[in-house]
Amino acid sequence: MVAPRGILLVDKPTGPTSHDLVAVVRRGARVKRVGHAGTLDPLATGLLVICVGAATRLSEYLASKDKRYTATLRLGQTTDTYDAQGAITSESAALPDQSAFSAALAQFRGAQQQTPPAYSAIKRGGQRAYDLARRGEVVALEPRAVHFYALEVTDWQPPLAVVEAHCSAGTYLRSLAHDLGQALGCGAHLAALRRTASGALRVDEAVPLAALQAAFAAGDWAKHLRPPDSAVPDWPAVRLSAAACTRVQQGQSVPLDAPGPGLRAKFARAYNPAGEFFAVLRADPEAGVWRPDKVFADH
Repeated sequence: MVAPRGILLVDKPTGPTSHDLVAVVRRGARVKRVGHAGTLDPLATGLLVICVGAATRLSEYLASKDKRYTATLRLGQTTDTYDAQGAITSESAALPDQSAFSAALAQFRGAQQQTPPAYSAIKRGGQRAYDLARRGEVVALEPRAVHFYALEVTDWQPPLAVVEAHCSAGTYLRSLAHDLGQALGCGAHLAALRRTASGALRVDEAVPLAALQAAFAAGDWAKHLRPPDSAVPDWPAVRLSAAACTRVQQGQSVPLDAPGPGLRAKFARAYNPAGEFFAVLRADPEAGVWRPDKVFADH
């Protein structure tokens, strides 16, 4: 029996952690190798990409994809976690008008240096930052480079403001809410968050958690499993001969077609003569070759 492999797009509800959903899939699918491609906080809802079986080898590529969110900001309140689950640390009744809010928001578009929240999963000295923060320790995290490709106000009902965000991987919308509140002088925190896309994958294609659990119980969960290569449709497809496949499996390079899309792409999907996706290739334009980056053991 061939072990299942593929991508599950799950519409995460508020409450469980990303790790909780991985555990649900591991138990329901009875597959040991399960992982997610980009954490969502317990408060957040929306698209969680879960990799099953050999597809877990794609996790690092999928996690690095840009993300889209619908973020609800609560103006006039700051919290220690930068979201609605934390303790309120300050309050202000002096709220900005919509034009002032939009002007401040515009300053965050483009490349930014963003400091992650102290209550985050980033490790310091082998421990999660949120564990240190919960013990009352001072957690100083270094700023990181992020990029907001788009930030737009879509609803304005003070003290709540809804913002559509398109950003690079690793961006904290909690930090955006906090930093924006500081810039406005009234304080703010993230009241709600929904991930609507990760790379080319969209939440409207995802299965709700309850429906996925019902499918596990019915034994037909595989209907929700997408092929691994469907997660990276933006990569060029490279069709290889049997001889070239053998070279790739042995860790050797294969010629990079020119002047094809490979010259502009960083990665490619490699297919064997049977049309099966069996490897990830990395472009080396200077050498004119594709180099094996990941090879799936079952092909």
